[in-house]
Amino acid sequence: MTTAQADRVSVEPDIIFGNGGGRSLRCDIYRPPAALKKDTSVLLVHGGGWAQGDRTQLRGFGILLGRLGYTCVATEYRLSGESPWPAQVHDVKACLRWMKAHAADLAIDPSKVVIEGNSAGAHLSLITAGTPNLPAFEGEGGNPGVDTSVAATIAVYPPTHFENLLSDPIRALFKGNDTEATRSAASPLTHARSGHPPALLIHGNRDEVVPPDHSTRMYAALDKAGVPVELHMYAGQPHGFDEAPRLGRQVADIMASFVERYVD
Repeated sequence: MTTAQADRVSVEPDIIFGNGGGRSLRCDIYRPPAALKKDTSVLLVHGGGWAQGDRTQLRGFGILLGRLGYTCVATEYRLSGESPWPAQVHDVKACLRWMKAHAADLAIDPSKVVIEGNSAGAHLSLITAGTPNLPAFEGEGGNPGVDTSVAATIAVYPPTHFENLLSDPIRALFKGNDTEATRSAASPLTHARSGHPPALLIHGNRDEVVPPDHSTRMYAALDKAGVPVELHMYAGQPHGFDEAPRLGRQVADIMASFVERYVD
């Protein structure tokens, strides 16, 4: 292996971590250079309105965080067109359990798993963080009984309630069971209570897809509950602003700083 190769983040794609809806579920692993490797890891959850997108969307963060020493796992989950809620969080938790069950192979500390997501993935990250080991949110995707608590959560422009979002993606997500009780249970705000892991919220104040009040309300609820929480509001930025390379690198640095202070 050359020095250049040793300094690179290595990617292992299409790893089966569990099953859902009668099929295999897959993830991609981003391994940091050996000289930089930490025992903290990050589970990456993509966005797309719960209806589209795939795990490759967060390849950029997998590489950027990998270069900072973090093993990252980018997960897929069943989209709403394939299976309605709560299949999405069931699949994310299946990947989390797989990571912890394979901690030795991944060379990570199972007590230092951070979950990060963007947009719909940020919603799933917060729901996962706020519902550790609750049967209704666990599913049967593999590695039953493995603890599903996380050390911290990072949410980039997260939907935290369902009051002012586009209606079509929500109807598709909850099809067949779109009730007030279902929406409440699926809202991260409902689970913002004492014991919630530390949270980093990142949003643009010109976001018209997921209005910034989703993050400001979550921040207020977690802060009131005594949970360590940070909110970074980007002036003049719309939904998806971190797709710009310069801002993406900046956001990755903010993530790493947060993880260093609360997890590492």
